[in-house]
Amino acid sequence: MYGHEETLAHEITRGLNTVEGVEGTMWQVPETLLDEELERLNAPPKSDVSNIHPFSLPAADGFIFGFPTKFGLMASQFKAFLDSAHYLWKTQMLAGKPAGLFYSTNCQGGGQETAPFTAITQLVHHGMIFVPTGYTFGGGMYQMKELKGGSPYGAGTYTGNGSRQPTKLELEHAFHQGKYFAKFAKKLKQETNPDDPFDFLDHRGY
Repeated sequence: MYGHEETLAHEITRGLNTVEGVEGTMWQVPETLLDEELERLNAPPKSDVSNIHPFSLPAADGFIFGFPTKFGLMASQFKAFLDSAHYLWKTQMLAGKPAGLFYSTNCQGGGQETAPFTAITQLVHHGMIFVPTGYTFGGGMYQMKELKGGSPYGAGTYTGNGSRQPTKLELEHAFHQGKYFAKFAKKLKQETNPDDPFDFLDHRGY
């Protein structure tokens, strides 16, 4: 809502695009809150990043989904978008594709681990392959001198009342996640049948 995910997404995209043959594209999901509620929350205007439609997802080789949290879980706007992808689930059109997660919370108890942990269920039902960063970010994962969002699940940040912006360390984690994910997604694509990358799957659905 306040641009934190977009800031992280820019760094993730930069990381993605450092890997030869990989091109990252940013999208945002449609807003579901009423204009008067956004005004009460002092939400800034939406950026010019294009909204995505669920049927745009199958064209991608992989995804890194980012969302703010509400009461320790992904925000309802993002959940509503995933709920609208029912047909993609029914036909398992996203099965076998790699997916990562990044997120923001307003405080330390706001869901830095519960939000991505519970979001994995969305990936599982679609048959996607969850790609966490683990502790591959190295020493940045053990930084104790400053407040740092993120976890082995993926990059993250703290928003406070909305005014706190991602720190240099949090942005470095996001950049690392993009680069790490790109290498995984590229390798996965290279090792599958180019004519039918998911020929090992039986897309029967219901």
